[in-house]
Amino acid sequence: MEIKRSGSQPSGKGAAEYFTGTVRIDPLFTPPDPARVAMALVTFEPNARTAWHTHPLGQTLIVTAGSGWVQREGGAIEHIHQGDVVYFMPGEKHWHGATATTAMSHIAVQERLNGSPVDWMEKVTDEEYNK
Repeated sequence: MEIKRSGSQPSGKGAAEYFTGTVRIDPLFTPPDPARVAMALVTFEPNARTAWHTHPLGQTLIVTAGSGWVQREGGAIEHIHQGDVVYFMPGEKHWHGATATTAMSHIAVQERLNGSPVDWMEKVTDEEYNK
């Protein structure tokens, strides 16, 4: 058994290569192999968002505070709120983040395949974000 105590892992800043705006990432748990699941609490300030990306084994978002936006490639931007749960299929190109005026936090749950839980792509443009 392993217990990760609250505050025992340092917060990180979302890398500018993969995020637009101010994003804080608080790791929750990444168990050792052969387990593949990883979880983090991600907080987006207003206007902050991920780049387009996919997950080889899918991703679940559990919105814990605020409201935000999610979009899959070819779909409309969807508004999400505290308590909502979003699932992206394996390989589904998408992005997620805060709205233009409200911060949003979610727990991100994804699995590693061949050591990687995510494949990053191009950034979401201001034009795409502001649709």
